[in-house]
Amino acid sequence: MTPKGKLLIIGGAEDKGPIRIRPQIKLKNKSYVDYEILQRLIPEAGSKFNRIEIITTASQQPFKTGNMYIRSFKKAGFLNVNHMSIENKEELKNPDLIQRIENADTVFFSGGDQFRLSTILGGSELMEVIRRRYFEDEHFLLAGTSAGAMAMGHLMIYHAENNEAMLKGHVKITNGLEIMDNAMVDTHFVKRGRFGRLAQAIIMNPDCLGIGLGEDTALLITNGNEAVCMGSGMVVIIDGSQICYNNLQEVEEDFPLCVEGLRVHLLVRNNGYLLHEKQFIPKATKVLKEEGHL
Repeated sequence: MTPKGKLLIIGGAEDKGPIRIRPQIKLKNKSYVDYEILQRLIPEAGSKFNRIEIITTASQQPFKTGNMYIRSFKKAGFLNVNHMSIENKEELKNPDLIQRIENADTVFFSGGDQFRLSTILGGSELMEVIRRRYFEDEHFLLAGTSAGAMAMGHLMIYHAENNEAMLKGHVKITNGLEIMDNAMVDTHFVKRGRFGRLAQAIIMNPDCLGIGLGEDTALLITNGNEAVCMGSGMVVIIDGSQICYNNLQEVEEDFPLCVEGLRVHLLVRNNGYLLHEKQFIPKATKVLKEEGHL
């Protein structure tokens, strides 16, 4: 089933607006745009009064995280921002939560621990309502940053060691929230040196597409397929569909892995990628707008 809604996955540390002293990276990187990613939480044809629900289940400090995003969103001009703190399955029994999701225009998952997020919300009625809205409502936008983005995949990395060599057995994978078919998402990708762990995850699951999101960088996905990069950094796509050889079955635990035929694409602002066709689009914003996808 093709989703009618839009999906925004963010690599973490997204720009939250002007501050008194700009970080050095902002001074050096001319691609920084204040609020660029957060502004997309409401579709271009939408209203600043659209309802945004922030879910902080992944966070160990839900109220601090929720209040921080509420302040940022309101500074960006959003006028109807709400926080849902769901810290255990017992709290999911509150019927008001379902109605709030039904009334939301945007649902935003914060960062934290993706395993905590998936184990609490996975299989719940609340998550089924979110999935239904995403698949059936063309005006609905589902978004996640950091752990909130990692949980969107069909499969999800829940533990890994950032070794220079890809050592067998050092990446642990479980089911995500299954919003995206045949995809695994990793975040803070460049800053935290996570290429090896996502590459290993794809070697283990070559039918999945690996999506490594840099900080202050995001993919906006339409129809569950057409992805456009935005933000100041890069998105790394790892495609294992043409792997010719790997030694995964030949070596024991803790030995390095090798691979031949792993394809890698680097996307920056306005580049795009067709997830199903595994096709890079240099000027995606223009092309997809002309085809009516954006």
